[in-house]
Amino acid sequence: MVLSDIMQQLEDFCPASFAQDWDNPGLQAGRRDLDVKTVFLAVDATSEVIDEAIAHGAQLILTHHPLLFDGIKHVTDADFVGKRIVRILQKDMALFAMHTNFDVMAMGSEAAEKLGLIDSDVLEVTYEDSISHEGFGRIGELPEHESLQDLAEEVKEVFDIPHVRFYGDPDQQIVMAAVMPGAGKGEMDLAASKGADVLITGDINHHAGIDAVEKGIAVIDAGHYGIEKLFVPYMKEYIEREMPELKVVCARVHEPFHEV
Repeated sequence: MVLSDIMQQLEDFCPASFAQDWDNPGLQAGRRDLDVKTVFLAVDATSEVIDEAIAHGAQLILTHHPLLFDGIKHVTDADFVGKRIVRILQKDMALFAMHTNFDVMAMGSEAAEKLGLIDSDVLEVTYEDSISHEGFGRIGELPEHESLQDLAEEVKEVFDIPHVRFYGDPDQQIVMAAVMPGAGKGEMDLAASKGADVLITGDINHHAGIDAVEKGIAVIDAGHYGIEKLFVPYMKEYIEREMPELKVVCARVHEPFHEV
């Protein structure tokens, strides 16, 4: 399948127009006329991921996070980003990213579905017209009201995360939950204003966590990668359904850090 046709299919599914202005989704490197037989899925285009994709004979690496965010003046092996691009191009491969456009069109709803949220709605609306609205995260009622401690355990199990941390009273009963995959500390006040008892997100620092509790909302920090890795199985299912002629291989799932 020609890469340009794959790109059109992905654009129809998650239009780049839904991405944030600061974001850079889409084709990062490669030829639009590339003949693609195997797609390699990952959250990030790390050197390890690129090596895995090459080993599996993939022509296209499809990631959630773009490799290129800021402007780049030179593509050489003198820096770690340029080195990865050079390696991809040397192997006549392509790199494509679906970031905040995927967050808006799929990530939040998928996370809410995994948690079983009832009557979930968009947390932060970024697009609205006369018939619909889209945006980041979701908020809804838990199918079973439970303690913050029990919900943290459930989040750990549902998203297959080695550990989570939470801020708040372990015995607090949680009714309404907001989920914002990725880094969501900027949505704490919004989640609280919409009636959430807890915000499930990632990348929560010390001050953000204790401030949230003071404001009356608990926080479960599931890590940035912890929830967003659902991009990989989601897109595997999507590609196998919509583009069955393509072979799909997934990167090894593991946290990008170690704990002792």
